[in-house]
Amino acid sequence: MYIFDNKITINNKAVLEEYLNGYEYETSGLSFSALYMWRDINEFCFEIIGDYMCISGISHLELDQKLNFMFPPLTKTGSYDRNKLRETILEAKKIFESKGAVFNLRLVPEHMTQLICDAVPEIEFSEDRPNFDYIYMREDLVELRGKKYHAKKNYINSFKKNYEYEYEPINSGMADELMEFIEFFNSRKEIPEHEMELLKNEEAAMRDVFENFEACGYYGGIIRIDGRVQALTAGGRLGSNMLTQHIEKANTDYRGLYPMICNEFCKALPEDIEFINREEDMGIENLRKAKLSYKPVKLLEKYIGNFKAK
Repeated sequence: MYIFDNKITINNKAVLEEYLNGYEYETSGLSFSALYMWRDINEFCFEIIGDYMCISGISHLELDQKLNFMFPPLTKTGSYDRNKLRETILEAKKIFESKGAVFNLRLVPEHMTQLICDAVPEIEFSEDRPNFDYIYMREDLVELRGKKYHAKKNYINSFKKNYEYEYEPINSGMADELMEFIEFFNSRKEIPEHEMELLKNEEAAMRDVFENFEACGYYGGIIRIDGRVQALTAGGRLGSNMLTQHIEKANTDYRGLYPMICNEFCKALPEDIEFINREEDMGIENLRKAKLSYKPVKLLEKYIGNFKAK
């Protein structure tokens, strides 16, 4: 169910980015590239209420139901007024309730929780560990210096020794070829039916992204082996000096290909990108282990906000 009237499109990219870039949120979901990529799967939509932009969506972490939620309200001025923020949140709550939905805030970065509590003390926050973001120094992922990256460096050296490869930046003309790889990659997965449904929705989202790659401002790259795409990754800017890496897929038949595509992608990024946000682990243990293995410099804590029971 779409809570607000305005959907995420390329045509409203400029107005969205006024608010998305108005404050250093750091959280992976608050970039145009993320909202556009997952807009249909998560039913993202927005409304400007008072001085702030409100974006709502649905959470898929609860397998038995789809829960509507709202991101923290966004400012385009770099600051928040306590009274105006309160008015916006209370008005958004009315809109949620008029649609039969329970109002709640999700994906709220820790540095915004006190700000919201000051404006709306009726809200209490709880930790949302599956949605913590993993943030890395781009330089660390490029240089892989020291003992902590010894295993990654060994994987990469082994890959280079065993395979001839080419790294290329992604462009929209590659869409069909990239989708061929995505469909091959997904066909090898053995997952429950509800996860396969999400995967098929993701495929549709990926095609749209690849076909509109430049228009939406994505960054991405592929690795070819014997002329065929065997790995790809893509992301988008988040704030002034960060990039969120939204997807990373590699054919595991080639040992070391995952660290190889990550390393090449980070090398190719513009110099003003200092940090890489590799998003959350969704509570999946193997994914958590993989993200920790790249030695994040920061875990961006995120919280769920609910109105206290009366």
